[in-house]
Amino acid sequence: MAIEFWTMGGGRPGGPNSEVFDGTRQAVRAEEVGYDGIVYVDSQNGVGDCYIAMALAAHATSTIKLGTGVTNSFTRHPAVTASAIASVQVESGGRAYLGIGRGDSALAHLGRAPHPVAAFEDYLVRLQGYLRGEEVPFETGGDIDSLGLADYTGTSRIFWMGTVQPKVPVDVAATGPRVIAAAARHADRVSLNVGADVERISWGMGVARAAREQAGLSPEIPFSAYLPLVVHDDPEEAMRIGAGQVSLFARFSAMYGTVVGPASAGQREVLQGIYSAYDMRQHARGGGPQEAAVTGEFARNFGIFGPPSYCAGRLAELIELGVDRFVFRGTPLDPTNPDSLAAERFVQEGAPGLRG
Repeated sequence: MAIEFWTMGGGRPGGPNSEVFDGTRQAVRAEEVGYDGIVYVDSQNGVGDCYIAMALAAHATSTIKLGTGVTNSFTRHPAVTASAIASVQVESGGRAYLGIGRGDSALAHLGRAPHPVAAFEDYLVRLQGYLRGEEVPFETGGDIDSLGLADYTGTSRIFWMGTVQPKVPVDVAATGPRVIAAAARHADRVSLNVGADVERISWGMGVARAAREQAGLSPEIPFSAYLPLVVHDDPEEAMRIGAGQVSLFARFSAMYGTVVGPASAGQREVLQGIYSAYDMRQHARGGGPQEAAVTGEFARNFGIFGPPSYCAGRLAELIELGVDRFVFRGTPLDPTNPDSLAAERFVQEGAPGLRG
């Protein structure tokens, strides 16, 4: 199987004469150094619009894949999401991917919790229908009858999308068993956000495969993993650089105060500490109280920090399980950031031996 390595982009929009290392520049740099894909965060209060970033990046690059990492099922109707990502598919010549979850910071900054699992699963069904160019029944509870129309179809279809090929793949980011199962039933790929521990990744894959079998589907589905990863010859310095990303990703494993997936007593204690201390104002910025809850032992297990050969060895274990795509969050591809080299070193020094 082909192994892919993706990085994460986002940040403030820039412009032709701006000094901001914006999403377009990140995509260009990611393509130059050898990443297979780049995903853009969709969190309206913290970063610029992900679909605009992808469309601009599509015209500035030629080979790198472009995705959302991740959008959510609440702030946009599924028809709006489908139309937006299909537009990127056209503009990029077929390089678009849709990463989606139930919502986190995008909803928290609006005073909302993540979308309920049942509503999220219904959203996935509708989203896939729109992306396939199908007629999608109106949602219940609509008020179109109040318009007094002479007639209407009762279904919705994105008319302009009839010629968009190939269909945009839907990739669900999932941590808990119910979301993993929903992803397995309705997505084209499952992206596990459970850390880099072999036991936890294996558990997530098992949940997905069991859900597919119970639904009468083939148990096989592609798997990705979202991982905190920083390459540095000094492992302690690598952990310093990536410390904020560990608490960000680990939080999803104890989102409501209950730890999901296999975890030792010590790991459960750390996860509960992250849950209790999490400050959304410091989300993805590092330095918050949640970061103080992370021990060195936990960080080394949940993330991957160290020289290229060590990082490659840890990833090889996950590839052996069947993971074929990795999305890394550790340091930005931004030459104005002194830690940016860490984001380039892995794909240049660690990845070549794993791609085959």
